[in-house]
Amino acid sequence: MFTIEQINDVHEKLGTMKDFLSYITALKLLGVEKYDSYLTDGHSQYFGAGGYRIESEPVHEKLLIADNGDKESFLRHLSLHEERKTNYMTMSRGLAESGIEKWTVDTNAVTISYYDKKGNRLLAESIV
Repeated sequence: MFTIEQINDVHEKLGTMKDFLSYITALKLLGVEKYDSYLTDGHSQYFGAGGYRIESEPVHEKLLIADNGDKESFLRHLSLHEERKTNYMTMSRGLAESGIEKWTVDTNAVTISYYDKKGNRLLAESIV
């Protein structure tokens, strides 16, 4: 199965919005079926076949996640980031303030979904 070191290597090479599809494809080739990335501190949980699961270390300071999801605010912050008007941390703070707890990437369906603390999916998008 895959390791955090392998995932980090892929992330260093391809972990940008510009190369997001290549990043997802490389993770799939490692055996990652999906991953959850948590806005609270940037750690991720990676899932593979047969219930295999590993977790990364936190990558940034703790952010407070709003209790209720605000879809309009969330979409505004996401759009600014997609337009390259914000960096990763600015986007993360905005999403946290909008109540986004995590995003989930499914490498088989090639989708990304965003969830609030209550588990409500506020958006699901195709990555292709």
